[in-house]
Amino acid sequence: MRCEMGRVLDMADLVRERQLARDAGRRFVFTNGCFDILHRGHVELLKASRALGDLLCVGLNSDGSVRRLKGRRRPLVGQADRAAVLAALQCVDLVTIFDEDTPARLIAAVLPDVLVKGADYSADDIVGREDVERAGGRVVRIPILQGYSTESFFREVANRYRDSLKPDSRVKPDS
Repeated sequence: MRCEMGRVLDMADLVRERQLARDAGRRFVFTNGCFDILHRGHVELLKASRALGDLLCVGLNSDGSVRRLKGRRRPLVGQADRAAVLAALQCVDLVTIFDEDTPARLIAAVLPDVLVKGADYSADDIVGREDVERAGGRVVRIPILQGYSTESFFREVANRYRDSLKPDSRVKPDS
């Protein structure tokens, strides 16, 4: 049995892939995020996103971007590992890493047929919405699976294992 994996592409190769998809009449779907600790909420969003088209591309925030957005202790998992895990999912066809704080430049370059975000974002807060709609694409907000978030995962791990950590192995508080 062969495991099909998505591909991790730089922006130039992604733009070429997008043009090939357009030429072949394939519906190109794009979503993005940090995906620091992949959890069921992420997977459900990715599966629902893929169902909206023929090809799903995930824009992944680089390590530097995640640090700027989430704080210096993040990401917990490096960008190469996060990209490999995403690319291994059956529903993900392409992954690209971007270093900006938002995927605006990336979205403008590929102009997906469908731009997807979780319904926790208001339509007006979805980066790239105007570009995609102006190009004839659509924006879809997918309901999020309640009870799943990276922050809640981190809190649960900290609460469960707080007493079992040896004092010298604890993470030092921010200085």
